[in-house]
Amino acid sequence: MSLLAAVALAVTAASCGGTSAKTAPQAAGGGLPVKVEVTRSEPVSDTTEYVATLKSRDSAVIMPEVEGHITKIYVHSGDRVSAGTPLMLIDPSKQEATVNSNEQSRAAQIAALQYDKQQYQRTSSLAAAGVVSKQELDQAKYALDASQAQLGSLDAQVQQQQVQLRYYKVTAPSAGIVGDIPVRVGDRVITSTVLTTVDKPGSLEAYIYVPIERSSQLKLNMPVQIVDSDRKVIADSRISFISPEVDNTTQSVLVKARIANNSNKLRTAQFTRARVVWKTQDAPVVPILAVSRIGGQYFVFVAENQDGKIVAHQKPLQVGDMVGNDYAVLDGIKAGDKVIVSGTEFLVDGMPVIPQG
Repeated sequence: MSLLAAVALAVTAASCGGTSAKTAPQAAGGGLPVKVEVTRSEPVSDTTEYVATLKSRDSAVIMPEVEGHITKIYVHSGDRVSAGTPLMLIDPSKQEATVNSNEQSRAAQIAALQYDKQQYQRTSSLAAAGVVSKQELDQAKYALDASQAQLGSLDAQVQQQQVQLRYYKVTAPSAGIVGDIPVRVGDRVITSTVLTTVDKPGSLEAYIYVPIERSSQLKLNMPVQIVDSDRKVIADSRISFISPEVDNTTQSVLVKARIANNSNKLRTAQFTRARVVWKTQDAPVVPILAVSRIGGQYFVFVAENQDGKIVAHQKPLQVGDMVGNDYAVLDGIKAGDKVIVSGTEFLVDGMPVIPQG
């Protein structure tokens, strides 16, 4: 071989070596130093999240008892009120006129009753002296009884109309917070018109609709967690009601869970996430950094003894929910396995490794 050919061959070899794939650092024993962690077992929950609606367990929908035009609104949305606080006034002028008319009729009847009493007393005295007949005495007694009955009827009418008059001033049935007020002064309302709501702070109830496919697994007292947008638990509860019927529209079963809401982070009519905990069992967990995903399948490398050497074996995983910074493993490895958590980008199945840490 000529000198020129030898130089060319050397340059070509050097060039190929410079562009070769990145090789893993090798230890003196021929294996790749890797960090391993022993897989531990932790309680892992089988859960499903559903959209839930929060409703107040102490929410009163305020509707009028009478019809008419609103003449005054005493409160604003968000105001805190006590029981009996006036909320709105419906024009009472017509009812006030009715009450006044009945009271005047009652006053006239009282005068008539007083006259009939005097007539009866006079007739009784004359009848005792034999001046008037028994028939005239009976007529005086009948007039007195009829006058007393008429006064009793008018008393009942006046009381009824006075009670009706009180309905024109709408008051809070209990202490709470005033909700939205969709009506305005001047609006005409009827007995089916919603004026506002009064919600008592605190206790709420989550309405959860569970698909019928899982309804057979529902049980009273089953754990339920209310979670925020970051999947953090903000309230714990348990199922307190399971509907015996299926909703025809959604083909789901209504489940209710009571929420204490002591911190007032939740609001009535709010949509939130409710996590139903079907069961809890011990399962192995692995660090997220140790898990790789290829083609939708999860894998992890485990350091195992093979023919007197420690080698890395790649194992497929079936993972569940995240537990902190770990994956819950449903299938693939068991507690006590030594999972490789570093240097996994250099590993291939069956490569010798030197566990560290």
